[in-house]
Amino acid sequence: MEKILIITGGSKGLGLGLAKEYHKNGYRVISISRSKAEKLYFEEQYQCDLSKSETIESVIKEIFSHLDKKNTQQLTLINNAGDLGTVNTLENLAPSEISYTIQVNLTAPLILSSQFIKLSKDWNCKKQIINISSGAAVNPYESWVMYCASKAGLDMMTKVVSKEQKELPNGVNIVSIYPGIVDTDMQEKARNTPKEHFKAVQRFIDFYEHGDLFSPKQVAQKIYLLDVEGELKNGRILDVRNV
Repeated sequence: MEKILIITGGSKGLGLGLAKEYHKNGYRVISISRSKAEKLYFEEQYQCDLSKSETIESVIKEIFSHLDKKNTQQLTLINNAGDLGTVNTLENLAPSEISYTIQVNLTAPLILSSQFIKLSKDWNCKKQIINISSGAAVNPYESWVMYCASKAGLDMMTKVVSKEQKELPNGVNIVSIYPGIVDTDMQEKARNTPKEHFKAVQRFIDFYEHGDLFSPKQVAQKIYLLDVEGELKNGRILDVRNV
């Protein structure tokens, strides 16, 4: 019986850390990313630009066409891919920049989750969706308006879908996880933003210089441990630093 992980952004950063951790523990790992990474032989890679919502449905359907519901013990979707977007105040963002961040951070997870629930409706196995959210969903950062808003939307999606699924005989569990401050491209982008565009930039420089960033591997191990210990209960919103 297979344990299957479908993950967005599994070719770098936290997504790669999660892909490695789940694979190490016996999962078949399937990544959906904008580009394919060379030599990642342990995961199946599907290319998809998540900012182009019209392409997402066909990719997830293609993935499911290669899965065997009768031979699946556990099926997990991790909506990990995300983008900080342009760091600036709202009036200085172009309509295309606003649309892009919402598409990647919120629209794509909604479409993927919708298809995941629909396509696995009659699968008799443990099914779950893990949304990689952020403390920015509840803590407003100036110049991060699109990131904060999209992550808040992701959390609300988690809450609503958990209610929709909980009464079903074979429903999907869904959670949101705040991974903390992780040493990824997003953190590098934040600390390299000019102060005139991002007032809190020094705080992010300090995180880096003081060694306060978690590695993707550390966070991935924590998330996997929460998963196997049964902490990812339907509707929960967890901060890995507090559990």
